[in-house]
Amino acid sequence: MSKQASTNPDIETEADTDTDAQPQTQTQTPSPETTSDVLPIETGADAVIRALENEGIEAAFGVQGGAIMPVYDALYYSDIRHVTMAHEQGAAHAADAFGVVKNEPGVCMATSGPGATNLVTGIADANMDSDGMLALTGQVPSDMVGSDAFQETDTIGVTAPLTKHNYFADDPDTIGDTVGEALALADEGRPGPTLVDLPKNITSADTEREPTPGEPPATTRPQYSADEDAVLTTANAIEEASQPLLLFGGGVIKADATEEARAFAREHEIPVVTTMPGIGSFPEDDDLCLSWAGMHGTGYANMAITHTDLLIGVGTRFDDRLTSGIDTFAPEAEIVHIDIDPAEISKNVHADYPLIGDAETVLEQLDGAIETTPETAEWCEQCVEWQETYPMDYAMPEDEPLKPQFIVEVMDEATAADTIVTSGVGQHQMWASQYWTYTEPRTWVSSHGLGTMGYGLPGAIGARIAADDDQDVVCIDGDGSFLMTIQELSVAVRENLDITVAVLNNEYIGMVRQWQDAFFEGRRMAAEYNWCPEFDTLAEAFGAEGFRIDEYDEVAETVEAALAYDGPSVIDCHIDPAENVYPMVPSGGANGKFALTEEQL
Repeated sequence: MSKQASTNPDIETEADTDTDAQPQTQTQTPSPETTSDVLPIETGADAVIRALENEGIEAAFGVQGGAIMPVYDALYYSDIRHVTMAHEQGAAHAADAFGVVKNEPGVCMATSGPGATNLVTGIADANMDSDGMLALTGQVPSDMVGSDAFQETDTIGVTAPLTKHNYFADDPDTIGDTVGEALALADEGRPGPTLVDLPKNITSADTEREPTPGEPPATTRPQYSADEDAVLTTANAIEEASQPLLLFGGGVIKADATEEARAFAREHEIPVVTTMPGIGSFPEDDDLCLSWAGMHGTGYANMAITHTDLLIGVGTRFDDRLTSGIDTFAPEAEIVHIDIDPAEISKNVHADYPLIGDAETVLEQLDGAIETTPETAEWCEQCVEWQETYPMDYAMPEDEPLKPQFIVEVMDEATAADTIVTSGVGQHQMWASQYWTYTEPRTWVSSHGLGTMGYGLPGAIGARIAADDDQDVVCIDGDGSFLMTIQELSVAVRENLDITVAVLNNEYIGMVRQWQDAFFEGRRMAAEYNWCPEFDTLAEAFGAEGFRIDEYDEVAETVEAALAYDGPSVIDCHIDPAENVYPMVPSGGANGKFALTEEQL
């Protein structure tokens, strides 16, 4: 049966569509007679979709267009859920967050030219955070490539520095194999984004070939077990340490190694700090947890890093927001570095004990090699003392506006432990990571390495679709970040997604304003957003439920109402515009010399 000539009454044709009908979701539900596991492959586009199905892809996020249209036509017959986003950047962020929550590569799609280039920010974001993702981009017909054809861009050239690998499909018979390989590579070893550029003449061309199962190239297979001699040497160093400290990065979560990491810390009674991407790898309500370290990390986490004699880094790249000045980072410590990517070993911080391998596997090796658990009772007491000396608290004077930290804490208390929190980038991101207590992996979803404002809302859309039905999904955003991708609220309404967005509205690009006040003598050039719209009213215009908070006594009731609303809701939280994020390690400064006030910077 030809798909183009289908007369199945369950498939609505364009001519039958009622243009006055209410907006529908982008998910088709074909009858069993027309599912892609029955219909034969007829074109390269069919092979693309079959490859996605073969790899178990459940959802894709994208925007239609001319060059990608044959792929979308093939997707019409698939059970894969497609969510049409308002902008391609939103598609990339939604796919990224979907993959983070689901622990598999997310898929985004766009047409050629501006469609593909609009994906670039999201691809770069996934690359910096080692998030598995596959981008499928339409391209002009292959015989027109290089002719400056309408909506042509050198997508391969543009994205080569931002992907693990990208592919130019040039044969309809192998196009499905290419997509399968790209998906497998995105998830292999250290995850990251891949891309397949799909010329329209290749996706439209005839083929009957079934794609082969996706396998990454043999040359990309990582080393999972660390060298045994290196493990024994490292185990001996741990046994002899008096002030050991575990540093869990995002790689612990990506390796699905949280159970092993937690067991290792508890068995050997070693305190734990995390990086921001590693939030949730170790429960923040555990006595051993010192929360996350770095520029705006807790004072006690940074003190522990400053005084440890053996820092055991697992799945971290020791980026500058963690280390600040390399020369002053963990100055009294030898460094153990466990990472699956050899390129990260000693890239930023010299590793005295390098262990290349999978986080779970290497921790198991180390655990088996340690014969005597180090004596850490005195060290743990010192860490507790730092927690008491440098608590995470804030003042709430009656004569000052609403504090954003209070809103975050109220939302945390009103939701379950497995609630997923997304955020944009800026002060609100810091408060969301400082004042929410994370106990589970894959519940903190944000942009770290690239620091992409606007990630929060599309991230919440992707997270919502990936999450369990009974999980809450909350986006804590800032007014500046929210405005960058606010158009995606239309998607949340159309798809009837139950997400709650709290906009911490200070009418500034808050982190920029904080730095201008501290380091640029208060010259607030281009940081003020005093022309912000009323976000609650704007939410209502989109079809979402809008709320507003101005006073402390409104917070609890409004948060409960927004969370209870079955659909997308937005809370416009008018907060103290002068509130700053502390602690703060000045750029290039020592972790142990963090500031608690602007005067200390």
